[in-house]
Amino acid sequence: MKKIFSAIASLFFAANVASAQTAPTKSFYDFKTKSLDGKEFDLSQLKGKKVLVVNTASKCGFTYQYADLEKLYEKYKDKNFVIIGFPANNFGSQEPGTNDEIATFCSKNYGVSFPMMSKISVKGDDMDAIYKWLTEKTQNGVSDASVKWNFHKFLIDENGKWIDSIGSATNPMDEKITNWIEGKK
Repeated sequence: MKKIFSAIASLFFAANVASAQTAPTKSFYDFKTKSLDGKEFDLSQLKGKKVLVVNTASKCGFTYQYADLEKLYEKYKDKNFVIIGFPANNFGSQEPGTNDEIATFCSKNYGVSFPMMSKISVKGDDMDAIYKWLTEKTQNGVSDASVKWNFHKFLIDENGKWIDSIGSATNPMDEKITNWIEGKK
């Protein structure tokens, strides 16, 4: 009897340790960041909306995606959808500008109206906390993901749950993204 109890206790402990290793310590809504104009932006204000998170750069071969990101935002912004852009200079030094320069570039060249955050790091030792959550299963509870270039996209559902990681080459207007926004399988 003692051996059975000990075995059951060991299995229970192992199951709890395994689930603790994959359970997120924070949700998407627990983070705060800064907008391009330096104001605090609390991600909890996005509860109830589907969110596309994207790291951006002004001097990248994918910079043209700003136009399609804006089209996507305009099409779905009134349907509980938002895009959050995070400028980053991690790949080929393709975002050297200041926050003010980035804001001017996005507005002047692409008419960006979706929320843009202050420039951060999306990889490496100085990776921003929100990107640690986006890229580490131990943080988000769903999957590991690697940001390999600018304009990498993450999908977050209305409850703040990590849904998918989508590579840079996928256009923002791709059916994979629009079907997800529209709730199509």
